[in-house]
Amino acid sequence: MKPVPPPDQRPVCLTRRDFLKGSAAATLAASIAQPGLARLANAAQPKSAVTIVRHPTVLDTFRRVDTDTLEQMVDQAVIQVTGQRDATAAWRQLFKPDDVVGLVPTPHLNPTHDEVVDLVKAGLIRNAGVAAANVVMAQGGIRRPKRCTALIALPGLKAHWLTGVGTVLKNYIMYSGAPTRYHGADSAKLGEIWRLEGVRGKTRLILVDALYPLCDKGPQPDPRYQWPYHGLIAGTDPVAVEAVGLKIITAKRAQLRGEPWPLSPPPVCLEAADTVYGLGNSDLARIEINTVGWAQDLLV
Repeated sequence: MKPVPPPDQRPVCLTRRDFLKGSAAATLAASIAQPGLARLANAAQPKSAVTIVRHPTVLDTFRRVDTDTLEQMVDQAVIQVTGQRDATAAWRQLFKPDDVVGLVPTPHLNPTHDEVVDLVKAGLIRNAGVAAANVVMAQGGIRRPKRCTALIALPGLKAHWLTGVGTVLKNYIMYSGAPTRYHGADSAKLGEIWRLEGVRGKTRLILVDALYPLCDKGPQPDPRYQWPYHGLIAGTDPVAVEAVGLKIITAKRAQLRGEPWPLSPPPVCLEAADTVYGLGNSDLARIEINTVGWAQDLLV
């Protein structure tokens, strides 16, 4: 097994100026908020922690996954998210043996690697003691998550032609039962899906497959806009994890063009998920990024 280098103990904090200039929060709140949905923009929120784990040899030159290295990366991600001493303690903090855990990978555009899904399932069974029959594939209609006591979001890092960024928040869109309803207003209402009955409060881990991201929107993946990032992005705050993924995508787009290359449509769903739906922190000044392993160049 190739050892994963020890974590860089210094947190990397990115400023909000680096993210989105200008706030659409007031407009979004007026146009999106439903009766009875409390706006949480002014609520004091603690900082969110997001972990990036990278290793230079997790993919070879033919994009084949080294599963031994990836297994260590998955374990390191869960250890960092929980602050536990080892993988067994980390998985057990998040999941109990009697849980029914739904895995929610990305099926299209930039699909989650099967190896990521398989290793997460193995970690649940081996370390948390969850029965194999109780680790289920939960991507799809609303009936899938309803039988689950816990969910793990496993999206692939990508831009999207309908939502700007198409990673964490969009990953649950099929749970709405009517995904086209969420593509208006630049998909600003995606956060609403995370509050649906049967979904709300069940996501205990977000683990983004950033092994080979896609930084332009499709609708078909263009290999010119994919690159070997060799990473996983993990956390428990879906908005913060999305914000960090978006920062990586934005940095790669600027690198490719040699100048800022804004996403179209703009990813307004991210700020709305924070200020309208209260799902987490979109403000990069309130996100602490911890890196593990090979992360000399955090963004690209």
